[in-house]
Amino acid sequence: MMDSEKTFIMGDIHGCLDMFKRLMDIIVWRPDRDRLIFLGDYIDRGENSKGVVDYILALRRCSSQIECLIGNHEALFLDFISGKDQGLYFRNGGWSTLESYRADKPEGGGELIPPDHLAYFRSLNTYMEIEEYYIVHAGFRPGLDIKKQTLEDMVWIREPFIYSTYDFGKKVIFGHTPFYEPLIMDNKIGLDTGAVYGNRLTCLELPEFRFHSVEAK
Repeated sequence: MMDSEKTFIMGDIHGCLDMFKRLMDIIVWRPDRDRLIFLGDYIDRGENSKGVVDYILALRRCSSQIECLIGNHEALFLDFISGKDQGLYFRNGGWSTLESYRADKPEGGGELIPPDHLAYFRSLNTYMEIEEYYIVHAGFRPGLDIKKQTLEDMVWIREPFIYSTYDFGKKVIFGHTPFYEPLIMDNKIGLDTGAVYGNRLTCLELPEFRFHSVEAK
């Protein structure tokens, strides 16, 4: 009898490629059978944002079971490359992302951001729904129907969601707001454990409800 399918949900990576690879090495993810979901914030603040995106794209080439959500940092990045709010992007750690692309740029010019990376950023989903959970980067506005939630709330909201006991109909798995340990409440589970701030990168395995994490070096 084959093992049941699993779902792995990973918190905010923020350019921490080494931690990302080490965490992938310890989870038992089967590319042909198990879902792998990323909560957003792949880039900014950490040292190798481009490497993180390269790695995710490589994983997607060997599996159709990968889902990637948009975080506030990807939303800022898309605004930046369209010429909007460029100062805001730099104030939120965007310089490190641009540096990682410049460092890996081949001699002889060409676009700073590879076309497949741009396509990836533009393809990111806002939220998703699985059996018992909603999955989103930052959270939802309490009291508002899931289908009426705004992109701004889904990638930026903090206190109104974090401190709410509102029943969204399903438990919400989210990132965005860093905690020392995963946040576990009746209506939500927070998976951002501050990888880029020297703490840990965390992944939740379902249906076992098992946490995997690696420490920053």
